[in-house]
Amino acid sequence: MNHLADETSPYLRQHRDNPVDWYPWGEEATALARELDRPILLSVGYSACHWCHVMAHQSFEDEEVARAMNDQFVNIKVDREERPDVDAIYMEAVQAQTGSGGWPMTVFLTPDGRPFFGGTYFPKPVFLDLMTQVTAAWRDRRSEIERDADRLADAVRSGIRVTGITKLDPSAPSPLSPSLVSGGVEALRGAFDREWGGFGRAPKFPQASMVELALRGGANDIVTTTLDAMASGGIYDHLGGGFARYAVERRWLVPHFEKMLYDNAQLISLYTHGWQVTGADRYRQVVEETVAYLLRAPMRSPAGGIHSAEDADSEGVEGRFYVWSLDDVAAIGGPAAVGWYGVTAEGNWEGHNILWRPERGDLLRPPEVEQARRRLFEARELRIRPGLDDKVVTEWNAMAVAALAEAGAAMGRTDWVAAAAEVAEFLLSSLRRPDGRWLRAWQGGRAGRHLAYASDYAWLVEAFTRLAEATGRARWVAEARAAADDLVRLFWDGQEGGFFTTGEDAEKLIVRSKDTYDGATPAANSVAAVALLRLSALTGEESYGATGTVVVTGMAPLLARHPTAFTNFLAAVDLVVSGVTEVAVTGDRGDLVAAVANRYLPNSVLAWGEPYPSPLWEGRTGGENAGKAFVCRNYTCGAPAEDIDSLLEQLAGIV
Repeated sequence: MNHLADETSPYLRQHRDNPVDWYPWGEEATALARELDRPILLSVGYSACHWCHVMAHQSFEDEEVARAMNDQFVNIKVDREERPDVDAIYMEAVQAQTGSGGWPMTVFLTPDGRPFFGGTYFPKPVFLDLMTQVTAAWRDRRSEIERDADRLADAVRSGIRVTGITKLDPSAPSPLSPSLVSGGVEALRGAFDREWGGFGRAPKFPQASMVELALRGGANDIVTTTLDAMASGGIYDHLGGGFARYAVERRWLVPHFEKMLYDNAQLISLYTHGWQVTGADRYRQVVEETVAYLLRAPMRSPAGGIHSAEDADSEGVEGRFYVWSLDDVAAIGGPAAVGWYGVTAEGNWEGHNILWRPERGDLLRPPEVEQARRRLFEARELRIRPGLDDKVVTEWNAMAVAALAEAGAAMGRTDWVAAAAEVAEFLLSSLRRPDGRWLRAWQGGRAGRHLAYASDYAWLVEAFTRLAEATGRARWVAEARAAADDLVRLFWDGQEGGFFTTGEDAEKLIVRSKDTYDGATPAANSVAAVALLRLSALTGEESYGATGTVVVTGMAPLLARHPTAFTNFLAAVDLVVSGVTEVAVTGDRGDLVAAVANRYLPNSVLAWGEPYPSPLWEGRTGGENAGKAFVCRNYTCGAPAEDIDSLLEQLAGIV
């Protein structure tokens, strides 16, 4: 075995038996590189990455390749999901050098960590030749490599800090306005695929924060077309629920079959909001099935958390677990399933059938199809499942807590709210150290050594706030405040225009990155801004709202120029310019609480149940104010509502 055997990352442990003498990222490896005066060969990937497995089989399991790697380099393997800071820095370098990026990522570094050459997937012959060239250059043209490393490190420093963010002048007028949000919606409309939904052509990713912005902006045609097409396509698992990572073509039919927790958590929220706006039962069905997928084995850990992902491959073949022949579907599901899921003798992907709904949007199954679906699901459960990444990531579990709490409250599913609380309790007991410092990931009964990042803390604030709104328990507000206070204390950079960055107590890399791009997951800074603005409205703690406002104000120039890259930031802008509506329900009035929870109110917060320190509770805990709802702006409230109709009338004025 190499040096990966004791790692908590399943991805790293997959490589522990490689003939490559892998090290995890850390001082031991870099000290060895300095001692031997060798370049570092850094390989970054993740467990559900198909091409990472391909390169591993072709190269890292090959004796010839391993010998070249071991003789010429110090080799470091990184799980990008455990070390997003390392991944972000060297991905910036690869993109600066090649114009594109992806995983597996292969980067050559000086012993002090400066990159001088990088790329993504390399087939074995190319990889062997590349290593020979790098070794020769290191030996014969060292000064050139040092110059290249300096230039590339400077490019990383300028790029990772995001050109265009501004240091604020407190005396200057605010650059935030409703036009930023409306401009973002118009930019989405320009990229919208009117026939198949989503944005652009292929490959197509769910891009939940983009669709959420369209929903905020009232572009319901974008929303319904996209939600219907995704839920009808092969990207959605029609038997077991949940969405694959992306579709390789325009119609959402052919997925890249891995299923990620972070995608499914975001899509639970998105389809919940779609249901709130439209009342469409087909969207509720998608939410119910996707929640069920996350809460059963293998995604749900027996310890209480939710695992990270399932691979695309099973038995070494991409998609084998999910595809069908006509004969099998006919024998197990019968004619009803064959017709409903568009199954044919020739198949729709490499001679196989990916189940989908050719009649887009027609998702509510008649009884005979539902019975067939259950039989197909039970038969599929007997197959060999795809590989499981069984680490529990704090950020993604907090995303799931927020989604489960909100969906459960909206749809009256107290079991989902209870599941959200159970996951939160697991995080508190397993991923928060006794000194209060959160950690990034847990696996196999133990937390890893990596400290949590700003993204973890930001999502914890959002998760605990959503739990407070769903349960009415003051305890979750206290946890949200504790996470928010530590987020600001550990990660706020007031020296360079604000923004959250890597932790003060974190390992010092060649640059402190600031996560601002709303991509597959929303940026740490945009999540923090939204969460702090909402928590400020619930608690009356003005510093939270002020910090959130500073973040979005500093981003305003970029939001105006590139709105589709910052769609979750635009949600924060909407909170600032439109203001947050506070709703407080006193006494035992579950009917009034439900009336608020099942409506789409993206710029509102809800307080009910146990009182906690907040202007929303002052003078409203008993007497004539008990058993009423108060709709407030800046803690100035309208007439108390004693029934659902009067409450809904007030709420109608804020949508």
